[in-house]
Amino acid sequence: MKAVHFGAGNIGRGFVGLLLHEAGAELVFADVADALISQLQAADSYTVRTVGQHPTETVVDGFRAVNSSSDPETLTAELSDADLVTTAVGAHILRFVAPAIAAGIAARPEGAPRIAVLACENAINATDLLEQEIRANYPGEDLDEKAFFANTAVDRIVPVQAEGSGLDVTVEDFHEWAVERGPFGGAEPDVPGITWVDELGPYIERKLFTVNTGHATAAWHGFAAGHATIADAVADPQVSAEVAAVLEETSSLLVAKHGFAPEEMEAYRTKVQGRFANRALPDPVERVGRAPLRKLSRDDRIIGPAAELAERGLTADALLRSLAAALAFTPEGDEEVDRLQEILRTSDADAATTEVTGLAADHPLFPAVRDAIAARKAQL
Repeated sequence: MKAVHFGAGNIGRGFVGLLLHEAGAELVFADVADALISQLQAADSYTVRTVGQHPTETVVDGFRAVNSSSDPETLTAELSDADLVTTAVGAHILRFVAPAIAAGIAARPEGAPRIAVLACENAINATDLLEQEIRANYPGEDLDEKAFFANTAVDRIVPVQAEGSGLDVTVEDFHEWAVERGPFGGAEPDVPGITWVDELGPYIERKLFTVNTGHATAAWHGFAAGHATIADAVADPQVSAEVAAVLEETSSLLVAKHGFAPEEMEAYRTKVQGRFANRALPDPVERVGRAPLRKLSRDDRIIGPAAELAERGLTADALLRSLAAALAFTPEGDEEVDRLQEILRTSDADAATTEVTGLAADHPLFPAVRDAIAARKAQL
């Protein structure tokens, strides 16, 4: 199996690239960061260290690397005979890598096996987004004869790396990579790190509304309490209580919506809270809480579950407190933080609620969110 992976950063090297290597894949990294690609091209290997209850060290070798910006011909050639293309670039970057993937798919010889395309991003149905962009850039009419697309759900905490670590990556010892099996038609590749599922939606939402919701909540409340890292934040009983309350609310939604057993969700959120407390992962609250506009958008980790709870007549008080903490999250150097504060200063509460959260004025959650936004405006 040959795999081309877009995104050679810490997640790309320490999660997706690692698992593909462990599956014995011929691995090619693609990235636009010239210095990073030069490092990879000059290196024989790098080491992935896991920290937690079961620490390990794995040497990743035998890879190649190509600059997707300055060497498109080589990238097209690598894609033309690959079996799998994956991404870990950020959902908002998918539209920029789509043209290169489209060109590589178009260059595949007639009759070659179809290439599988998987966007391994921290977003719901990210592969659907990538597919739309690839279709918009594809030069022919035979895309479906040359490629197919499968959504994924990924979960691994990769903290800020120690200065001087080079290509080596430290990650937590937990990971989950769920991939929908339907598009593979019974011919799923043998990648031991993948969990193949018939229906991906419940797994995506379980992860997003537990790991991501809880992580952001810990960051925003932790910032308000003056803590530097997520582990410090959740060691604070008040912050820990807010995280627990949020996850109880999202668990109630996941049980009602997807039929997860209550005891299964209790065990899952307990494990997640334990991961946040891992002091071997010094994750700054400012990094985890950044990009609040994206994280407060309509279908993301706070408003998404809160809206569905409100629609079902269930409480979302803790999620609303997380929203309030996000509105007061003001570290320097984050463009979305600056934009959010500008919206709060210059728009009335109703307009700001719609712009920030995407909620319609007649939605049952709208009044509570508007009140939280009005309260923040009064502080500015």
